[in-house]
Amino acid sequence: MSNKLIDKFGREINYLRLSITEHCNYRCFYCRDDEHTPNCKREDILSYEDIQRIVRLFAELGVSKVRLTGGEPLIRRGIVKIARLISSVPGITDMPLSTNAHLLGKFADKLHKNGVNRVNISIDSLIPEKFEKITRGGDVHEVIKGIDAAIASGMSPIKINAVAMRGINDDEIESMIDFAIEKGIDIRFIETMPIGNAGIEALTQHMSEQAIFAKISQHLEGRLLPLISKKTDGPASNYKIKDTNTTVGIISAVSNHFCQTCNRVRLTTKGDLILCLGQEDAISLKDAVRSDLSDDEIKQMIMDAINKKPEKHEFNTVVDNISNRQMVEIGG
Repeated sequence: MSNKLIDKFGREINYLRLSITEHCNYRCFYCRDDEHTPNCKREDILSYEDIQRIVRLFAELGVSKVRLTGGEPLIRRGIVKIARLISSVPGITDMPLSTNAHLLGKFADKLHKNGVNRVNISIDSLIPEKFEKITRGGDVHEVIKGIDAAIASGMSPIKINAVAMRGINDDEIESMIDFAIEKGIDIRFIETMPIGNAGIEALTQHMSEQAIFAKISQHLEGRLLPLISKKTDGPASNYKIKDTNTTVGIISAVSNHFCQTCNRVRLTTKGDLILCLGQEDAISLKDAVRSDLSDDEIKQMIMDAINKKPEKHEFNTVVDNISNRQMVEIGG
């Protein structure tokens, strides 16, 4: 059995995004419908043992990077234990965290000591009233405390992610870049993605990669130095800002396909392996690891699933096939 996951388009899959909870303490309007409430019973979600076994099997198939996501992963009971279990799996060399950072002040040091080496933090505005409106109740001051705690813990790199939205926060692109430079951290701007009805509706505020880059380049005229992505990097186009410790990037899922270099799959809280954000295809690894299937049989299931990974998403032409999902349910 091969120890690498390579799909039929020749892409090597070495990155697993692992959602450990569907719940979130924020309710960002582009992420989930206002009335949406996660429907997760304890027996429905992956246990510690399920998570450790699945990660081990992926590691044996060549995956080296596991990102902890949600929902908001820091509200999952046992988050530090989960980090410790995953980081102890041979072959896992990179375990980043995606979080809204509201609780990161409490957990940053413990998580870093248990294998979380870096963190991506969602922050769509630096203006308290606007931030509260976007997140439906969030507190930007707590998020900034979380950013500072991550810096103090030694996590590196630290990236802040902002969904760029026309008429919402497009007037803050420059100030958020300056904030990142001041903190000595990285920043990425993300196009809105049509995942779930909330994401589809948010396309009315969509800012294209071209429009975002125009603002960035005008603000940083002559200071942008293009960077070459590493093997396990995400889909951002990144630039070093001259004479700073900061990089700036754009993730353009809608206006510019990055599918040809896609190296990831997603595992939901309920154990469904999702092959592409823009497709409905999924298989249940939770059922597999709770059955009497052997490790080799489950690894064959994973390899068979990877072979069905589509060549590309259809965000820019088709949204109906993904309108029944909430971004909060699939780990972003």
